Amino acid sequence: MTSAPLAVAAAERYRAAERRLWEHYGLGPRERFVELRSLALRLRVVEVGSGWPVLFVPGTGGTGPYWGALVRELPGCHCIMLDRPGWGLSSPINYTAGGYAHTAADVLCGVLDALELERVAVVGASIGDVWALRLAARHPERVASVALLGGGPIVAEAGTPAIIRLIASPLGAIMVRLPANAGRLRAMLRRVGHGESLDAGRIPDAYIDWRLAFERETDSMRNERDMVRAIVSARNGLRRGLPFDQSELAAIQASTLMVYGTCDPVGSTEIWRWTIGLLPRGELRLTDGAGHMPWLDDPTGVAGHVSRFLAK
Repeated sequence: MTSAPLAVAAAERYRAAERRLWEHYGLGPRERFVELRSLALRLRVVEVGSGWPVLFVPGTGGTGPYWGALVRELPGCHCIMLDRPGWGLSSPINYTAGGYAHTAADVLCGVLDALELERVAVVGASIGDVWALRLAARHPERVASVALLGGGPIVAEAGTPAIIRLIASPLGAIMVRLPANAGRLRAMLRRVGHGESLDAGRIPDAYIDWRLAFERETDSMRNERDMVRAIVSARNGLRRGLPFDQSELAAIQASTLMVYGTCDPVGSTEIWRWTIGLLPRGELRLTDGAGHMPWLDDPTGVAGHVSRFLAK
């Protein structure tokens, strides 16, 4: 077990890497923690800007500065970026206790209560897409609109993302304990569609350094494997309760935008066009040549889609 002084030192090393990435983007975030006593959770949020409140829910590999290239292009928004349970500097949770869909929605609703926010727009990415839509489905009065960035395990037809299958497998137990390696991280970013941006320098060294510190100084990847094993069978794929069925999507009334990069390996243009068509107020925007995190490849273009959507 890690001693308290060592854990504090690791957290500070991680914060230092975060600060360098925030500085690269010219942003100075505010950090705070919220307590969700009903779920025995202490969660970190970081905030940038002022204006209309927008809650950001990341996918695997994301905490606050993961969004930096995007949020600096959204000056009229109060951007509230959550470290999901077990992620970054937030405490972990047992996802098998209450059912994944209900747990995801109730965590986000609890965050809104703790922040005294009645109604927000929600931006998700990857598995954060599921969280955003589950909140809109379970607590529609709290959600003004939803923006989904990149493919996620929203529907079974999209399949299980390769990285999620790997984390769920026995090999994943080894993978999440391997020392972080810049070459391996860059290879992963290429596999999810960001090769051109790496070659062009659009993904800065400070991003790589932050992501390595994330793996080295926090227990995020080990906690994420616990979550993944609760929602994915290495043999059979997504478990019931994670993806939406058609009737669940048809019942979501919040205006929903999906921005999908054409080099994103999760799903396909055809699958997401069909999926978004099931939503009563859904729309799809494509970002040519972008990968799984499309704002890394085209932050201005993606921010334009999001800001125009939020302004409706």
